[in-house]
Amino acid sequence: MSTVSIRLPASLHDGIRQAAKREGISINQFIASAAGEKLAAWNTEAYLSARAAAGDRGLFEAALSRVPDAVPEPDDRLPAG
Repeated sequence: MSTVSIRLPASLHDGIRQAAKREGISINQFIASAAGEKLAAWNTEAYLSARAAAGDRGLFEAALSRVPDAVPEPDDRLPAG
């Protein structure tokens, strides 16, 4: 476990304090969770970008062209609107 000292605007600190209290967790737990969520989002974005860069549009379109053109089952249809 590491210790980090950060400076926060008073309004942000108050918001974090209120949110942590509402969730029944400590401010430390709240900040660790928020940092973990942000890191996971960035890692996911990097992963998806790398996967997209490795993709081949031609291969995708070739695979898509083999999918039969059929009317979807009633449960698979998008709602009208």
